[in-house]
Amino acid sequence: GLFVPFLNAVRGMSSSGGPTPPFTTLSVSRPLDTITHVEICRPEKRNAMNKAFWLEMVDCFNQIAEDSECRVVVFSGAGKLFTSGIDLMGMASDILQPEGDDTARISWNVRRTIAKYQETFSVIEKCPKPVIVAVHGACIGGGVDLITACDIRLCTQDAWFQVKEVDIGLAADVGTLQRLPRVVGSRSLVNELAFTARKLYADEAKSCGLVSRVFPDKETMMAGALEMAGEIASKSPVAVQGTKVNLIYSRDHSVPEALNYINTWNMSMLQTQDLMKSAQAAMEKKSLKEIIFSKL
Repeated sequence: GLFVPFLNAVRGMSSSGGPTPPFTTLSVSRPLDTITHVEICRPEKRNAMNKAFWLEMVDCFNQIAEDSECRVVVFSGAGKLFTSGIDLMGMASDILQPEGDDTARISWNVRRTIAKYQETFSVIEKCPKPVIVAVHGACIGGGVDLITACDIRLCTQDAWFQVKEVDIGLAADVGTLQRLPRVVGSRSLVNELAFTARKLYADEAKSCGLVSRVFPDKETMMAGALEMAGEIASKSPVAVQGTKVNLIYSRDHSVPEALNYINTWNMSMLQTQDLMKSAQAAMEKKSLKEIIFSKL
């Protein structure tokens, strides 16, 4: 029953009229009050990541992090595929002709450039709102760096993933080699994908844990992503955002450190009306969708 409004919202989402100013590579919309939809929007360029994209992602996700209305983000790609990865033509000058008078100065500048590009995807992780990424068609190179920084990964049956960097002569440097091993259980598989640059198709992506669900086509996937986002958005934002922050903290720290962190976190965060409201809903057998939580 709930699915129909989501399908209608999806039809609204997929008819993207191009990028949303001031962005030139992203389309940002609000399918529901509490859900923000971000779409890479360069369909004529196979959603290749040009210079503007790397900067706009940072602005976009910093705004979302501050936006008290937004509780969940759905991320997808416009057109025939998710992304073909880095726009080699558009980025060549940064990478192939770095400025500097000697090796040290050139290296310093390259390091600064790479750090800036790393931030493009780290900003997804730093944003406390859960990010659901919905992949259709190809997800190549930088696309894998992007999706591994997201919280929940969904894809269509025709999706495929490729850690492409060795094919263009470099080691991936904006997140794949750091995050993919934390996402996929098999270190051997991660190494194989990174060394061979072979394609990983939807079924294998699901069986290895890169994605949690596979959908028959893009429309059903976007409806499924929105439904999942709606489910998350109906819950206490204090609970949900605290959960994201602590999941990422615990990934990067030992169990005792992470237990100490959640203890310190919850000593203040338990002092919220959301706890009483949620408990009351449970006792009255009400859906959380009927409860109004304050913005966060």
